[in-house]
Amino acid sequence: MSMELPTETVLAGARPLAQHCEQLAARGPRPEERAEALTLWRREFTRALSQDLEGLLAGDRPGVTIDEPEMISGSEVFSRIGPVAANSLLRCGIDERTVLFSIDWPTAIALTDRSFGGEGVPGKEPPEQLPRSAALLVDQLSASIAQAITRAGIGEAGDLEATTLTGDVIVRSESASRLKPFGPDCNCQLFSLRILAGKDKHWDALIAVPDETLDALLPGAKTVKSDRPAASPEQAARTAPFSGIPLGLGAVLAEFELSLNRLDDLAPGDQIPLSVARDIPLRLGDEIIAHGSLGSLEDRMAVRITRFPDQGALS
Repeated sequence: MSMELPTETVLAGARPLAQHCEQLAARGPRPEERAEALTLWRREFTRALSQDLEGLLAGDRPGVTIDEPEMISGSEVFSRIGPVAANSLLRCGIDERTVLFSIDWPTAIALTDRSFGGEGVPGKEPPEQLPRSAALLVDQLSASIAQAITRAGIGEAGDLEATTLTGDVIVRSESASRLKPFGPDCNCQLFSLRILAGKDKHWDALIAVPDETLDALLPGAKTVKSDRPAASPEQAARTAPFSGIPLGLGAVLAEFELSLNRLDDLAPGDQIPLSVARDIPLRLGDEIIAHGSLGSLEDRMAVRITRFPDQGALS
């Protein structure tokens, strides 16, 4: 003998067994909730950044304002920034959301001048390259912005774990699109940031956030920690967006020493004998990442990788 239960009874009994992904089941903020959270975030961000910049820029504590965001596409963000600027990819929050920060070269140089006690007035002609001092200041400013974004997202009632979070700079490039912070068709929120000193001096910059990322950065956002194990450095190096970032490597054929007097006496036509080492270091910045031997490949000079640091030679 069999008996069929009503459909609603079967479904009612099955409900307790259903397991839903928290990210999919969670309801996003309503427009009025998002507007309120964004207002709080902007207030906390400007306050936190103003405090951080007090020690970076000479003089009194600078003022900071950030406008309501403008919704534009990723390609429009890249167009607004231009082909050359001081761009930094920032990592913010517990789940390491990424944000793009951009400041043009003349403004970066003007801020550097201000940090050394100058007037901070941008030059009339754009520089051919960003001076090292300005690059260092951009790194410090970018780190302060990443930390201010993170602290603003915690809000006034953050828990103890959240208040220990800091933001940092992942990588910097003169090309914003090369950093791959988002796709050209991505909907982005573009913030105009202004740093003020007194009534008549200010410096402008841009902060771009993918629209889907913004809600996770706002106060009250519930962060879901992933159970996925952290990627190893080798896996991370092969994962977008970082896998496509070009890195400048140098093969050091020879190194030699010259006295200061000899260096001062150098003139066109002088010859300096070189002794090419059998074990040529391959460098990324100041770090040696591999060794190799000099040879040729298709009528071009080439280096054959023979070993990596702390490893034996390749057979």
